[in-house]
Amino acid sequence: MLKQGVWMLATIPAVIAGWTDWRSRRIPNWLTVPALFCGIALNSIVLGWTGAKASLLGAGLGLGLLLPFVLIKSLGGGDWKLVGALGAFLGPPRLIDVLLGTVLVAGAMAVVVIVWKKRVGQTLRNLGHMLAALFTLHLPGPEVSLDNPGSSRIPFGVAVALTVVLYTAKQAWGAF
Repeated sequence: MLKQGVWMLATIPAVIAGWTDWRSRRIPNWLTVPALFCGIALNSIVLGWTGAKASLLGAGLGLGLLLPFVLIKSLGGGDWKLVGALGAFLGPPRLIDVLLGTVLVAGAMAVVVIVWKKRVGQTLRNLGHMLAALFTLHLPGPEVSLDNPGSSRIPFGVAVALTVVLYTAKQAWGAF
């Protein structure tokens, strides 16, 4: 029961991050850094060396998988640190489940925003630029970066929070 309690506690920083990302489009360090250490400490206390190893691997996996997206400026640093912190709570297998769910939730959010803002044509052009950059082994241009002031942004922290809450509910109560 304690083992489940540790990863279920991931909902607390996830929900706070989702709320702050929704309100200010930022996920603060005062949340992500202590959450990282808390996840490692709790897993270490409850499961010993096995928990510490799983926690460190989860944090490293989250940070490693998302680092390329931060480097090409398609994901913010706060989102990146949040996923690392959640990896410390969840460990690698659960983090992979949460990341896959987050991609689906963020994708659905993006489709809604694209249609709502009537940016389907621009989005298709941007996807073309991204594919061309991928196939020519170049970085995409600034039009598909977070630095572009005209781009529509999806609060990734909100998608992560929704996914963590749904995942925890599913695991805890067999819902969904």
